[in-house]
Amino acid sequence: MANNLLAKIKSDTIAAMKGQLEPQLGTLRLLSAALHNREIEKRTKGEASELSDDDVLDVIRREVKKRREAIELYEKGNRRDLADKESGELKVLGEYLPPSLAPEEVKKIVAEAIAEVKPSGPKDFGKVMGAAMKKAAGRAESSAISSAVKEALG
Repeated sequence: MANNLLAKIKSDTIAAMKGQLEPQLGTLRLLSAALHNREIEKRTKGEASELSDDDVLDVIRREVKKRREAIELYEKGNRRDLADKESGELKVLGEYLPPSLAPEEVKKIVAEAIAEVKPSGPKDFGKVMGAAMKKAAGRAESSAISSAVKEALG
């Protein structure tokens, strides 16, 4: 099975090495290490160690989340230099993610999830949230989906 995303990351890493693009190269090396760790994790679970595009996207999303959290903490601590470094890494990682859903599309997905789950009120938030997250398939932030579900359930 060919893995287009993994191949693109590897070719971009080589291009960054040849072009001596240090910030981009550092980020791609960190991403490659995280992907390698995911392969090892799969192997220890007895699964095939080859990563699918979905596996690669999961790792990238995790790395993006780490960068966003770090930026927030650095900004609270008045460390603009470190926040800027993380922002640069976030920008590089963002190039490998599919475009995010628009707010209208998120509301549409939440409406479909509500129709599917048929919640009896706000107490079924978790069920609706789970169904909506599956439908969004990583194309929307969980916070955006959460606020749309809260709005829809009242």
